[in-house]
Amino acid sequence: MPDSRIRRIRESDVDEVAQLVHDLAAYEKAPQDCHLTADRLRVALFGDTPAVFGHVAEQDGELVGFALWFLNFSTWRGVHGIYLEDLFVKAELRGSGLGKALLATLAKECVDRGFARLEWSVLDWNPATGFYKSLGAIPMDEWTVYRLTDTALDKLAKLA
Repeated sequence: MPDSRIRRIRESDVDEVAQLVHDLAAYEKAPQDCHLTADRLRVALFGDTPAVFGHVAEQDGELVGFALWFLNFSTWRGVHGIYLEDLFVKAELRGSGLGKALLATLAKECVDRGFARLEWSVLDWNPATGFYKSLGAIPMDEWTVYRLTDTALDKLAKLA
């Protein structure tokens, strides 16, 4: 049975979700790296070609958490999956089941759409790693995430 506290994000939620993303950046000790604006998020979610999707968690009419995600593709499995970019629940409501409900909603989205997997990255120090493992999530220790941004991204792009 779906959790009534979880629903798809609406355009009217964007300002609050953008603030929650900044709260997540502060929690992850990197507020200076978060450049998201509500306008950018609105375009990503509700523009002409949305490529980001989301769900929110509500408690007593207040947005208290979110999950933002996009589709990835497994060439080995031959089907899409969901990559969870960010999951956040306000500190005072952690342990309330909202994080699990958000993940369960995304798992159902995968199953209902025939997707092969639900993936996300977690900072090593994040205490939620134990929670994720309790759900059956497996850390992909043999894989290293690589990222190009800023100058390195621009430099490589100039080779094309």
